[in-house]
Amino acid sequence: MNRLRSLLFDAFFYIGSVPIVLMAPVAAMFGTRPLHGVVRAWLGWHRWCSRAIMGIRVRVEGQPLHGPALYVAKHQSFFETFELTLQLGDPVVVMKRELADIPVWGWAAKRYGLIPVDRTASAAALRQMIRAARAAREDGRPVLIFAEGTRVDPGQMPPLGSGFAGLHKALGLPTVPVALDSARVWPRHGPKRPGTVTFRFGAPLPSDMDRKAVEAAAHAGINALEPPSPASVE
Repeated sequence: MNRLRSLLFDAFFYIGSVPIVLMAPVAAMFGTRPLHGVVRAWLGWHRWCSRAIMGIRVRVEGQPLHGPALYVAKHQSFFETFELTLQLGDPVVVMKRELADIPVWGWAAKRYGLIPVDRTASAAALRQMIRAARAAREDGRPVLIFAEGTRVDPGQMPPLGSGFAGLHKALGLPTVPVALDSARVWPRHGPKRPGTVTFRFGAPLPSDMDRKAVEAAAHAGINALEPPSPASVE
């Protein structure tokens, strides 16, 4: 049954996405406001398909801040890239460069404000990311980064990428860690299944925290919903 639901979701979501995605470059030519409207429509379509077809609900603990902030989130599935963007309201999202290189769509994505970053984390790439994030701050938009760099399975808690600490220092904004457990219903492999995804917004971390302290606090915050290791239980 879950496999059938997953197939139906893929069919409805991706077929329905085609006209929306094709509209994005056209909307981008008329400014950011029309483009943001198209993006919100796409995010809303994803939420509707997730709820109506897959039976996936969302529970939010805590809440985003009012005004610009840096959000650092756990990354377990495709699901939170859509859902968090919808919850935060037109954030700038740090994403892998390969997506920005897609012809036409990549141009519209950068026009929206997405920040492409090279996974090699070169000094030039980090400086470009920081410049783009500062521009987003000046526009009053939040910044979202999945600082683990890639999707991870439940229980995996890799260190945060170096770009996170650089953003925290450069932006001078409070940093909000976001824990989530989307892989329970949206695994990397195999069919999706009904259930509830929890998003937990942690306490804001002050902008003046030093690198080591903010990395440790953010790492603990995004992993707050991870099951304890056997060693910690004993």
